[in-house]
Amino acid sequence: MEIFILYWIAAALLFAIGIIQVIVKAARNQPVKPGLKLVIASVIMVVIGAGACAVILSNLNIGH
Repeated sequence: MEIFILYWIAAALLFAIGIIQVIVKAARNQPVKPGLKLVIASVIMVVIGAGACAVILSNLNIGH
């Protein structure tokens, strides 16, 4: 159970850091690509995590 909480905290931190990087670098006219990569990675983590939680909570038997 603790690993799920750590996973969601990591996804939230990646998103927050990515958004902050995009804002700061856009204000300084620097490339925002690293910040966008963090935001995209966090969104992918949220989608995968939500899918895993849905499977666990619904007690689906995948593959049977």
